[in-house]
Amino acid sequence: MDWNDYDAALFDLDGVITPTADVHMRAWAQMFGEFLANRGVAEPYVDADYFTYVDGKPRYDGVRSFLESRGIDLPEGKPTDEPTAETVAGLGNRKNVVFEQILETEGVEAYPGSVKLVQALVDRGIQVAIVSSSRNAPAVLRAAEMIDYFPVIVDGRVAAERYLAGKPAPDTFLDAARQLDVPKERAVVLEDALSGVAAGHSGDFGLVIGVNRGVGADALLEHGADIVVDDLEELL
Repeated sequence: MDWNDYDAALFDLDGVITPTADVHMRAWAQMFGEFLANRGVAEPYVDADYFTYVDGKPRYDGVRSFLESRGIDLPEGKPTDEPTAETVAGLGNRKNVVFEQILETEGVEAYPGSVKLVQALVDRGIQVAIVSSSRNAPAVLRAAEMIDYFPVIVDGRVAAERYLAGKPAPDTFLDAARQLDVPKERAVVLEDALSGVAAGHSGDFGLVIGVNRGVGADALLEHGADIVVDDLEELL
């Protein structure tokens, strides 16, 4: 691709810049696995459920989507619910506790290819932003020593404060482009989640790049990616 055609790159975080998608997967699996076992639900949580119902979505949307797949109806609750609460918000907060425990214990390092691409783009004057459904984006970027690269971070907390619809709606990506003062046609979206590439496609951005970290190239293309790579270093 020719980066001269674009002025900004809008990166998802988990699975694109850092391998924290794996941490999220483990946290969701632990939380939902224990929840289903306690309720005596026969159909267990499996890895495919993460990609189908959870990946890339705001936390509570992911909880709601998975529960619907199992025919489980819980009260919505509030974001202030304790992690022990049997509510949508409570389960989301419970998952976040597990995520933070894993992150604190194991830490995180950015993908080397992603670091190289971000550094190269910044050096040539292309603006960069993080657009993540996670409310942990700043903490993850600090842990990976990448936060100084990104003057604009639109994460789950920012989206909630600004009443922005989460992915697969394009609102968070559009907000990041506005903050960078770059027309969407001159911005590139880089995503590993189906909901994320769908958001980039529906937002009519200049280019949507799917990053295949396990969901599959065909699925990314079907949901709106223009091209698919296995590692961001391929884009240098």
